[in-house]
Amino acid sequence: MTSKATYLGKLRTESVHLKSNASFLTDAPVDNKGKGEAFSPTDTIATGLASCILTIMGIKAEEMNLDITGTAAHVTKTMASGPRRISKIDIVFDLPFEADEKTRTILERAAVTCPVYYSLNTDIEKNLQFNWK
Repeated sequence: MTSKATYLGKLRTESVHLKSNASFLTDAPVDNKGKGEAFSPTDTIATGLASCILTIMGIKAEEMNLDITGTAAHVTKTMASGPRRISKIDIVFDLPFEADEKTRTILERAAVTCPVYYSLNTDIEKNLQFNWK
């Protein structure tokens, strides 16, 4: 087993990673009867995509003897209705270092090979923007 999610009431859950005991809360968003005091479940999906991309880029960067520490991803999730679902995820990556065109191409191509990217429904529009120093 990977994790355990528990409903705490009032549209809040707690998820625990069993190996590390790390945890996080989710709340229903304000536009769906919640308080919006924590990530919503769909926020975790969109943010998980960004985290996965950063991880894959980090792996590729290490193979190239590069350090991408400090790279940030700014995530915007758009919802649709009928049924309620994620319709679009926009991620803007700020890479705080200079890189030649070849390196940029390699890292940007690596970004779209992350397992979360491949796992999301193809109906979800995924827009990635890379801002290099």
